[in-house]
Amino acid sequence: MISLRILVLEKHSAQRNAMVVALQQLGVLNILQASTGEQALALLQRQGAVDVALCDLAHKGMDCLDFLNCAGQLLMVRSVILYCDFQPQLRRAIEQMASFSGLQLLGTLSTPIQSKALHKVLLRYQRQCPITASIPSPATALPNEEDIRRGLALGEFRAFFQPKFVLADGQVSGVEVLARWQHPTKGLLLPRDFLAAVLAYDLIDVMFTQLLEQGLSLLSILRRDGRALEMSFNLHASQLREMGLIDHIRQALERYGISAANLTFELAENGLLEIQPRVQEGLLRLRVMGCGLSIDDFAVGFSSLKLLCQLPFTEIKLDGEFVRSIHEPRSKALIASTLALARALNMTLVIEGVSKQQESHALIKMGCEQGQGFYYAKPMSSHELLTWLQAPFVAG
Repeated sequence: MISLRILVLEKHSAQRNAMVVALQQLGVLNILQASTGEQALALLQRQGAVDVALCDLAHKGMDCLDFLNCAGQLLMVRSVILYCDFQPQLRRAIEQMASFSGLQLLGTLSTPIQSKALHKVLLRYQRQCPITASIPSPATALPNEEDIRRGLALGEFRAFFQPKFVLADGQVSGVEVLARWQHPTKGLLLPRDFLAAVLAYDLIDVMFTQLLEQGLSLLSILRRDGRALEMSFNLHASQLREMGLIDHIRQALERYGISAANLTFELAENGLLEIQPRVQEGLLRLRVMGCGLSIDDFAVGFSSLKLLCQLPFTEIKLDGEFVRSIHEPRSKALIASTLALARALNMTLVIEGVSKQQESHALIKMGCEQGQGFYYAKPMSSHELLTWLQAPFVAG
């Protein structure tokens, strides 16, 4: 077996030990082990990146999807092998994917894992990922928990706002709230620099509530100026497992006197792959309150039409990678089919990542109505947004 560095993420010690033994029998000696996503992230940060992550798709806590998203953003994992007691339909769908959570998907395995099947999947790494290429190193060191708690306590995490537009005339249709960390020594940090750590240290709700307060405060100012604006916030599906956060949102809206109809909550599509009843209940409660619900990064993760029909979503946000390749027939077909799907389900479609005039014109020609991207406006602070809203729109 080729020389590989592999992470085994498995909560059950017996299953994890069996996996390690199977890998050792195949000649893999450089093996990292973790029982939770949080532990795995910390381990990778200390010991470096791996070629392959071997993950149980049914893993709870900071689940497999959250872990892979974080590890992928920090360039700590190169490819992934998933295993689970797959239902046939789910397995067929996943096997057709070239990537999963942005990582190279080598394959899927059913449990209990057979050594021959594991060997076959690992050999794909040799074919698909050149061994001469170095394993990527983390782009930045994962911030420690004390530094993040200090930043949260001192109000260093700030809401930035990126407008969404009506494509045809450039009118602002809303804004998305994006997290930024104004670090005292490192400057302005983007989510890729800290989000994995915020998730790993279970501080995502603390950060979210601070961003919510900043967003609602801005909406209050705009309302006094006679300007109504829809505002979108990003949520992780795991945040809806407990009802406390939804109660906090309701109380905050009452405190500011703002209608729930002004808020939309965006959830990444791949976080909804195996949605739990508590999360589904949380989504329903947000809709009953009057909030909008959006599926973010649509068509990048696992797209389930059944899920789309069953859950109370009001908006689809199509990932920007399809806009960047809009000249290709497959991307055009996907955009057109997503637009038709949104219309059939009475949902709004927002196209992300519009960065050029040609892309905007092509989308308008296809019948798309709303978009977001650097061609129209970059994320900005609340002060910058208030000033920008007073100026005439100039794209680009």
